[in-house]
Amino acid sequence: MRIASRALLAAACVLLGLVAGASAFTPDEPLADAALEARVRALHAELRCLVCQGQSIADSNAGLAQDMRAIVRERIAAGASDEEVTGFLVERYGDYVLLDPPVKPETYALWFGPAAVFVAGAGLVFALLRRARTAAGAAGEARPEPLSAEERRRLDALLDDDA
Repeated sequence: MRIASRALLAAACVLLGLVAGASAFTPDEPLADAALEARVRALHAELRCLVCQGQSIADSNAGLAQDMRAIVRERIAAGASDEEVTGFLVERYGDYVLLDPPVKPETYALWFGPAAVFVAGAGLVFALLRRARTAAGAAGEARPEPLSAEERRRLDALLDDDA
């Protein structure tokens, strides 16, 4: 009897595992409620794929993006608000997970970094061009005077003698 009950318990656990796995969300399985599905799709478009970095999780096929889409679907289906879902993902992955991160001291590099690099590069190019122009001007001042008519005549005579 004990062996039969253990076998029955094992079969029940396997069956329960299969049912639980079948009910889990897949990243792109639409929700039954159209309003919830619209919220899910809007959140997918607002969240950055951390692997691709330039794409939203809606546009990415990376494994992490699929996992993030499944998390969003599960949490929305469980009744979480959009803010709770994004808060969970920000807590887990940081502000960089948002395609439009908030402006705060921790995200200044995300917001102002590209502009700072551009300004620094433009300043460097300007300084190098100015230095090159100054060097060319200084070299122009050190250029010897043109030959006088007498010097030109003597040079021509020397060159004719060599030929």
